[in-house]
Amino acid sequence: MTEQVMAAIDGSPVSEGVCDYAAWASLALDAPLTFLHVVDNHPQTAEADLSGNIGLGAREHLLEELSHLDEQRAKIAQERGRLMLQAAKERAVEDGVAEPATRQRNGTLVETLDELEEEIRLLVIGKRGETAHQAREHLGSNLERVVRGLHRPILMVPETFKRPERVMIAFDGSKTTRKGVEMLAQSPLFQGIPVHVVIVGAETGDNRSQLDWALKTLRDAGHEAEGAIRAGDVEPTLHAYQEEQNIDLLVMGAYGHSRIRHLLVGSTTTVMLQRAEVPVLLLR
Repeated sequence: MTEQVMAAIDGSPVSEGVCDYAAWASLALDAPLTFLHVVDNHPQTAEADLSGNIGLGAREHLLEELSHLDEQRAKIAQERGRLMLQAAKERAVEDGVAEPATRQRNGTLVETLDELEEEIRLLVIGKRGETAHQAREHLGSNLERVVRGLHRPILMVPETFKRPERVMIAFDGSKTTRKGVEMLAQSPLFQGIPVHVVIVGAETGDNRSQLDWALKTLRDAGHEAEGAIRAGDVEPTLHAYQEEQNIDLLVMGAYGHSRIRHLLVGSTTTVMLQRAEVPVLLLR
């Protein structure tokens, strides 16, 4: 089974960014690209049950009408999704991808990705889904569940594509982030892109040796690499460094027993993701 770049699209404006970043990743990784659209036949906005509000004689007729409406709604959603997938495919071809594939599934995004996990090399997904467009900093609950459940790298992207020119990895010496440095060093995705390694913490001998290891690993693989140790709270410190250095892609370990782990899966789960204006690659 060939692992592929899989891009989850819906009707939100961020889907354009998903298409372009997915095409970039597919070309850089020399991996097949598949666009995925999931038709959720059980939308979260519950409709009122009108069947009990009328006389018994008309109830059966109304239930038939409601059933017919549900069928029509499902057909429209499928056709809408088919058109979105076709548009995404055409956009990817314009971006240089030879033969992007499309898949449409019924169910929920989280369940579908769980089923397809073994086929995924990299998942590209928008920061805000179709139902979250009204709140700029709202991170869709779908995305949060995907981050918690999928054991594959996830590239979370904004609406507008910008080819990454400077990458930053949040590093704490944990097993997950050491694996992240090694992956980043070897990945064709970051070939020729300068890498910044940032440790949030005190200037200690241990932190300095961890940083030196990360920089050596990257430089040995041919990367231009810089490092910094900054004191402060994780999220504002990383955000400040990102702005200062014009970083346009963040790399973070989604799990690992660390301060960064608690940023992503503790009570402040989505702070960094909410505020990031650039793509975030979450490693598992």
